[in-house]
Amino acid sequence: MRKARRVALLVCIGMIGGTVMACNSSDDTNAKEVVDMKEDSIYNAIKQNDVVLIQRLLKSNVDLEQRNAKGETPLMSAVYLERNAIAKLLIEAGANVNAQDKVLNSPFLYAGAEGNLEIVQLSLKHGADFAIFNRYNGSALIPAAEKGHLEVVKVLVNYPNYPIDHVNRLGWTALMEAIVLSNGGAVHIAIVDELIKGGVDVNIPDADGITPLQHAINRKYTAIITLLKQAGAK
Repeated sequence: MRKARRVALLVCIGMIGGTVMACNSSDDTNAKEVVDMKEDSIYNAIKQNDVVLIQRLLKSNVDLEQRNAKGETPLMSAVYLERNAIAKLLIEAGANVNAQDKVLNSPFLYAGAEGNLEIVQLSLKHGADFAIFNRYNGSALIPAAEKGHLEVVKVLVNYPNYPIDHVNRLGWTALMEAIVLSNGGAVHIAIVDELIKGGVDVNIPDADGITPLQHAINRKYTAIITLLKQAGAK
């Protein structure tokens, strides 16, 4: 019996150079294949909007902070693709709502810019960092105000300690962008009104020293001019 075991051991050694190495090598390879499968599958599951697979992957402790070639975490990918049900699962599982990709978008910042109110609210509940800014050094509120996302503006301008007067790299606040980059229509009138009610400083000028009121006058935005003057704009 002992001789047979020795022969088996020698055969194993001859095949791979060591029984322990052979067994461990096989185990390691299988483990790596399982891990690789999980890492690859989560992005595919997000693309296919496969909520069931996402739930399975979460139970298998898939890495929530892994990155693809664009520097996107699974949550960032889900937010880009507007997979809100999946994004919610990832956030509630602990995914970082502030993780920025290669173009400096984060789930929170991008959701604000795109008017994705559900993800904005979830991000606020799960650690949204107000000191992280996009590639324009802007907050989530600034592009929301520019693009006419009224409901997002309402939430952010009234959220405790949110930087409502942050100035981006262009020298503009959310109020300024709501004027300079809008057509002065009903949605942006409402946004300017909400920003004023939320307590923004109506007299912060742009990089050239031009105030929001002056920009509104130059564009003949009558309703916005009235709102600004009532708020003490100069």
